[in-house]
Amino acid sequence: MKKYVMDILIIMLGSLLFALAVNLFVIPNDLGEGGVTGLTIIAYYLFGWSPSIVSFIMNAALLLVGYKFLNRQTTIYTIIAVSFHSLFLHLTESWSISSNEIIVNTIFGGVFAGVGIGLIIRVGGTTAGSTILARITNKYLGWSISYGLLFFDLIVAFSSYFIIGAEALMLTIVMLYVGTKVMEFVIEGVNPKKAVTIISKKPEDIAGQVTAYMNRGVTVLAGHGYYTKEQKEILYIVISKQEVVKLKKIVKEVDKDAFIAIHDVRDVFGEGFIELAKS
Repeated sequence: MKKYVMDILIIMLGSLLFALAVNLFVIPNDLGEGGVTGLTIIAYYLFGWSPSIVSFIMNAALLLVGYKFLNRQTTIYTIIAVSFHSLFLHLTESWSISSNEIIVNTIFGGVFAGVGIGLIIRVGGTTAGSTILARITNKYLGWSISYGLLFFDLIVAFSSYFIIGAEALMLTIVMLYVGTKVMEFVIEGVNPKKAVTIISKKPEDIAGQVTAYMNRGVTVLAGHGYYTKEQKEILYIVISKQEVVKLKKIVKEVDKDAFIAIHDVRDVFGEGFIELAKS
């Protein structure tokens, strides 16, 4: 029960930050946005329609269409997020911030939106709209949610060109990119790493080089080829992003025909990384 209460409080905070991004940075600077929020802003610029009402109606409609791609908890969290986002859009529509620096406003608009949406997604909710589409592409195409969201957001953003103009569109793209990177940071945590799987004819040589020159542990797994049935030793190594180039150089020098698969991992704990007790 305590977890659900905390999740809802985080969703409320995320919804507030997202609403502030729109009312403090996007609309006052005549910028666009992505997804359903971008469409509501276009409707506001063209017809003066309330973003809070239009956002609620459009997100509710998309949620009805896409709910089958969400589990029960995610659906409930999404309903809460959509409701509070619309409420905060209404409550903060008269708020303002004194700043004429368009670049600063663009960056902070992206930061507020990225943190807001990231918090909602991190606890298992969505903001409906293009987030539902991003979850679908994540499930069936393997796209990360943040970049799937950026893809659909850019489609809407480019459609606003005829309303906000070229310069505002370029600033909007910058804002969306900043928001995506911030969102990715919030969702993936502060400790992203790379897991590397290596299949080579010289596993001992590679493992020795990694241990000696990178000071990283190497796990050796037993495997075999499906067709050849040949027994093979598979190396599994977790490293930082910055160490990827060094590892690839070692593998290339030892066995240029080696097979390497690099995967994104998150929040790595244990010896050589973060102690589990500190999580």
